Amino acid sequence: QVQLVESGGGLVQAGGSLRLSCAASGSFFRLNTMGWYRQAPGKQRELVATITSGGNTNYADSVKGRFTISRDNAKNTVYLEMNSLKPEDTAVYYCNAKGRATPLSYEVQYWGQGTQVTVSS
Repeated sequence: QVQLVESGGGLVQAGGSLRLSCAASGSFFRLNTMGWYRQAPGKQRELVATITSGGNTNYADSVKGRFTISRDNAKNTVYLEMNSLKPEDTAVYYCNAKGRATPLSYEVQYWGQGTQVTVSS
């Protein structure tokens, strides 16, 4: 089982920056793609950014050029650096990881509990 613990959310003014962290712990063989999703009130959860174990990244168009995802494989941690924040970035941000418990296990998906990011205008 994998536990994902997020940190770094909070309240910031428009134009400001925040850095989210998500540390994975527990028993697993390998974590493959890790990423961040967000859900604003009344909206569906949406992808923000993902990063593979090899470092390939993917971003939502709405955050390209403002957000940067990175990971430390030795620490099983993924980060999201958010700059030039806008009020529309306000949401609960969820960490996501896909991995295998053993070399022969199917890949499963794990979620963190979420961290609130609020951007004031």
